[in-house]
Amino acid sequence: MRSTRFIPIAVLVLAAACSDTSTSPTSGSKPLLLTSFTNTTAPTGAHYAQGSSEPVCPINGLTISCTGTQINGVGHTNANLELSVRYTATVRCRNNGGKIVDVKTQVENADAADLALAPKNGNLQVPSIDISAAEAPTEAEFLAAATCPNPNWDKLLLEGTPTISSFSYTLTFVGFTEPAITLP
Repeated sequence: MRSTRFIPIAVLVLAAACSDTSTSPTSGSKPLLLTSFTNTTAPTGAHYAQGSSEPVCPINGLTISCTGTQINGVGHTNANLELSVRYTATVRCRNNGGKIVDVKTQVENADAADLALAPKNGNLQVPSIDISAAEAPTEAEFLAAATCPNPNWDKLLLEGTPTISSFSYTLTFVGFTEPAITLP
């Protein structure tokens, strides 16, 4: 007959050996990543490579820059990466008497080229992608798109505009109808 009084101690030792305190939020180390890929959005087995994570897209003025990542376990499945940005500017119309009337807001889109990505050895390297301020619609484009009540009135771009009002980042695997990654 075996002694069972040592089993609880063995369980505690095993639990301590399997736990990794370096993944605590205060230790500065990254926890192991859990994939959010599903069978309807990505090939079975798709996951972020160790040390990789979901891209982030910080906005700085009129520029948006999305980080790259690596996705492993995709087999030979290609993917498409797309980033689009919506810019908003406020155009005011001023009559000959100097009175500013009816604020007009115009929206213009800028699209980064749709990138076709091919995996290598089952791993998909997703590059960083950005849309710079140089690619944003110009002041002249916003002014041309605005309509004042009278064509003799002056169009003025409100100070502090244009701005990025929204963006869309998607990574879609070929053969899948839903994106595997959608930001924001």
